[in-house]
Amino acid sequence: MQTEWILGLAGGVLIGIAASIFLLVNGRIMGASGIIGGLVDGSGRADWVERAALIVGLIAAPAAIILFTGEGETHLTGNWVVIIAAGLLVGVGTRLANGCTSGHGVCGISRLSLRGIVATAFYIGAGGLTMVLFKHVWGII
Repeated sequence: MQTEWILGLAGGVLIGIAASIFLLVNGRIMGASGIIGGLVDGSGRADWVERAALIVGLIAAPAAIILFTGEGETHLTGNWVVIIAAGLLVGVGTRLANGCTSGHGVCGISRLSLRGIVATAFYIGAGGLTMVLFKHVWGII
């Protein structure tokens, strides 16, 4: 019996709870790209501790789960050029879209934001098209 979907469901619930708490405590949506972008470009100096704490949590939580469960299998490619290019493209895309999956997808859709819904539809479509081209057509990943 395959139950891997339960982990995805649990992760989604945890992200939703974290986004809700962030909104209730700070009065702002939890957009990870905006939080990181504010640290990088200096616009988030006033609340840099809060921003840094969120980033540390985003890294520490999965690390702790892997440490305690011993599971951490991914299907990430070993091709560093692809990994770096993908990271840069995601960064550029989140800047162009003024948000990312947490801002538009989780927080935007839950607030019935038309901008969030449209942005999510476009980046999910672009991601699907990218996978079809790079994996199934060109065999790069």
